[in-house]
Amino acid sequence: MKRFHVHVSVTDLSQSVGFYSKLFGAEPSVTKTDYAKWMLDDPRINFAISTREGKAGLNHLGFQVDSDEELTQLREQAQKADIAAVEELGAACCYAKSDKHWIEDPQGIAWETFHTLGDIPVFGAPAVKAEQASGCCAPKLGPIPVKVQSACCG
Repeated sequence: MKRFHVHVSVTDLSQSVGFYSKLFGAEPSVTKTDYAKWMLDDPRINFAISTREGKAGLNHLGFQVDSDEELTQLREQAQKADIAAVEELGAACCYAKSDKHWIEDPQGIAWETFHTLGDIPVFGAPAVKAEQASGCCAPKLGPIPVKVQSACCG
């Protein structure tokens, strides 16, 4: 089953955790010094905030899936629609290891589809190759064919 994902960059994590905890009527399921995440069931959403980007606002949107099969299905759906994507296998992102792919909508908003494989103790890891996304934030996508333009977020 898919879960909608929203990641917002914030300037004051503590203030934002307080606000969103009141808004959602729940404390975050993950809290770190630079990151917090709520895994809500009503509505079914993975809502994350972080101070890593350097400016406040929407970081990216996406879908979290429960299986490799669902991830493959959404990747194939994008391919059939001629939507170029950047694939990341074993990405270290947001204190989790995930397989994922990224696309960009016509307005330039990054969309991430991912299957979480497990928790990790760090926010993200540096990219190994310039043509791969780092896994710590939405990659900077260029014109088709998609190429990652930067190694990591702020």
